[in-house]
Amino acid sequence: MFKNFQGNGMLLLGIVLMMSCNENNRTMNEQASIVPPVAEKIAKELTIHGDKRIDYYYWMNERENPKVVSWLNAENAYLDTMMAPQHKLRETLFDEMKSRIKETDMSVPYLKNGFYYYTRYEEGKEYPVYCRKKGSLEATEEIILNVNELAAGHSYCQVGGVSISPDTRLLAYGIDTVSRRRYTIHIKNLETGEVLKDAIPETTGSATWGNDNKTLFYSRKDTVTLRADRIMRHTLGAAADKEVYHEKDETFDVGVGKTKSGKYLLIVSESTLSSETRILDASTPEGTFQIFQPREKDMLYHIEHRDDKFFVVTNWNALNFRMMETSLAKTAREHWKEVIPNRPDVLLEDLTVFKDYLVLSERKNGLTQIRIINSTTHQEKYLPFAEGAYTASVGINPEMDSKELRYHYTSMITPGSVYDYNMETGKSELKRQQEVLGGYDPKDYASERLYVTATDGAKIPVSIVYKKGFDKNGKSPLLLYGYGSYGNSMDVYFNSTLLSLLDRGFAFAIAHVRGGQEMGRQWYEDGKMFKKKNTFTDFIACADYLVKNNYTGSEHLYAMGGSAGGLLMGAIINMRPELFHGIVAQVPFVDVITTMLDESIPLTTGEFDEWGNPKNKDSYDYMKSYSPYDNVTKKAYPNMLVTTGLHDSQVQYWEPAKWVAKLRELKTDHNLLLLHTNMEAGHGGASGRFAPLKEVALEYAFLLKLEKEAKK
Repeated sequence: MFKNFQGNGMLLLGIVLMMSCNENNRTMNEQASIVPPVAEKIAKELTIHGDKRIDYYYWMNERENPKVVSWLNAENAYLDTMMAPQHKLRETLFDEMKSRIKETDMSVPYLKNGFYYYTRYEEGKEYPVYCRKKGSLEATEEIILNVNELAAGHSYCQVGGVSISPDTRLLAYGIDTVSRRRYTIHIKNLETGEVLKDAIPETTGSATWGNDNKTLFYSRKDTVTLRADRIMRHTLGAAADKEVYHEKDETFDVGVGKTKSGKYLLIVSESTLSSETRILDASTPEGTFQIFQPREKDMLYHIEHRDDKFFVVTNWNALNFRMMETSLAKTAREHWKEVIPNRPDVLLEDLTVFKDYLVLSERKNGLTQIRIINSTTHQEKYLPFAEGAYTASVGINPEMDSKELRYHYTSMITPGSVYDYNMETGKSELKRQQEVLGGYDPKDYASERLYVTATDGAKIPVSIVYKKGFDKNGKSPLLLYGYGSYGNSMDVYFNSTLLSLLDRGFAFAIAHVRGGQEMGRQWYEDGKMFKKKNTFTDFIACADYLVKNNYTGSEHLYAMGGSAGGLLMGAIINMRPELFHGIVAQVPFVDVITTMLDESIPLTTGEFDEWGNPKNKDSYDYMKSYSPYDNVTKKAYPNMLVTTGLHDSQVQYWEPAKWVAKLRELKTDHNLLLLHTNMEAGHGGASGRFAPLKEVALEYAFLLKLEKEAKK
C-alpha cells in the first residue's frame, strides 16, 4: 500500500511501535528517529508564457485515487505518533473548552409575522433545535426543525437557509451531509410536520419565498465548479423547476433574496468588484425580473426598499461608499439622489431600514460603529461604546414597524452580548450575554490596541489580549493571527476557547493587515492584486514590532491563519522563517498559480479581481513571486501544523498536501512538520458545537508542546 513512499517499511514499523509505547516513556529522541512520510515524486511539466514549472506532487490532485488516500492516512498516522505525548493534554484542552460552554442554551427570540423565533441547544447535543412561539413568549413551544435528528447517521451535517413562508405555514431549509457546500433544499409543512417530496439538490442551501406561499426561488450550483450560476423557480408539487436567470459570466456568482419590506424579490449577480440587481414584485412570482441598474466595471451596489423609494449603498464615484435614494419607477443610476456622501475617513458598510429610522453600519479608525437617523426629524446619533477595541454589529431586525434595534457587542474580553436599543428613548437593554462557565472574570484580562508602522509608512492596527500578569520580557509566548483578503475585516471578538491559551501564559494578537477593510476601502485596495505583498510585509512588521517591544521573542512567537490567511502563513515563512517558532496554517491556499489557472476548480474564475488572472503574464509573474508552493526552497523553516479537509470545496485538500510534501523534500531543519486531514469534512472543519473543539485542541496542544520545548 505504501510502496511509493521512501522508507515505507521502517515508517510503518515505527508508527506501530511508537503508538504501542507508553506515552509517558516516549522521549523526544525516540520521536526524532521516526521517519515521516515521504511522497513519491512524479514530474509534471506546467508551461505558460514560456515559463516552465515542474510540479512533482501534481498527482495528489485525485481525490478518489487510493494512493492519495493512503498518503493522507500516512500523514495522519505520523501526526498521531508525533503528538502522542500530548494525547492527555488534548483531552484536557477539549474538556475544559467544552466545560465553558453552557450546553443547555437558547438564543434571544426575535419577532416576525406574529411568531417569536429562536434556536436552542440541549445538553450533550451537537446541533441546534429551531423553535418558535406564537404571539407570546409564554405560548407553547413549537419545534420547527431539530438538526440533531437530521444529523443522525451522518459524520457531518450542516443546515442552512432556514426560511419561513410569508403565511408561516411552510419551512424551507438546506442540508449538506458531505461538507462540499452542495445543499439539498427540503420543505416542511409546519402544520402537519410532513416533509414534502420536493427535494431540490445542488443548491447553495438558501431559498426565498414568493408572496403566494407556494413559489420559491433558489441558486443552483454548477456541479463541477460549484459556482452558483442559475436562479431557479420551484412551485410546490411541480415536476420540474424553471430557470429564471442564468449568469453566464464566470467571474460572477448569483443569489436570490428579498427586501426587508417583503415587497420585492432580488436577484443579485456579484463579482469581486461589480454587481447587478434584478427586481420583481414578490406578489407576482411568475413575472419577469427587471434590471435595477446594469452592471458596470468597478461599481458595486446593493438596495433596500421602504414605502415609495429604494435606498442604494454604492461605491459609484465613492471609494468608501455612499447612500443614494430613487423612486420605484426610475431605478437607473441617473435618477439616484445622494443622501449620505462619501467620506474619506468612514466606510459605509451596510444599511438597515425601519418604518421611521435608517440604521447605518459604518467603520472608522478600524472600529465598527452604528449610526441611527430619524427619518422624520433627520436627527441622528451614534451608539456609544466605551472600550478601545470592540466590535458592534446590527442583529436580526425583521420587523419594519419597530422602534427597537437589536445589535450585538463584543470585545476580546467582553463575551458576546445582545442588546435591544429603543431608537425613540435612547435606552439600551441587555437581553443576553454569552455565559462562560467556570468562573470567567473579564477583570482578570487586559487588551491593548497598538499601531505598527509598515514598510511604506502605513499604520497597521494590532489588537492584543492576555491575562493580567503577562510579562513583557521577550520570553512570553504570543500567538499572532492574520487574514488580509477579500476586504474581510478581522474584527475583535470574545472567544472562550482562547482562555485555554491565555490562562497558560500566552498572549493572542490580531494583525489587521491590508487586504481587509478595517481602515476603509483603500485598506482593501492596497492589499490585493499587484499590491498583495503588502499583506505579508504588514504582518511581518507587526511580528517584528512585538519582538522588538518585548511582548515576545522569536523563539516564543507563533502565527496562525486559515484559507487566504493560510496563504499569508506560507508567504511569511518563505520571507522570514527565522522570525517564528511555530506556524498553524489552516486549510491554506498556497498553490496560487496552478489553482488560478484551473477554471474548473471552485472559486477560481470569481477571484481574478482579487489575485489576478495568471493567463496574463504580468499577473503570472507577480503571483509566482509570492506563491508559497512555488517559493519553497532549501532552508530552515519553523515548526508547522497544516490542516485540511478531504471534501474542502474552497481550498482543495491537495494544496496543503502538496505543500507539506515539498516542504518535507526541501527543508533543511529538524523542526516538526505535521499535516492533519479531516477525512470527513471540508473547509470549515467538523460540524456541530463540540466536534470542532477537538481540532482546536490539536492546534493548541501543538503550540503548547513547542513552547514547553522552547523553555527547556
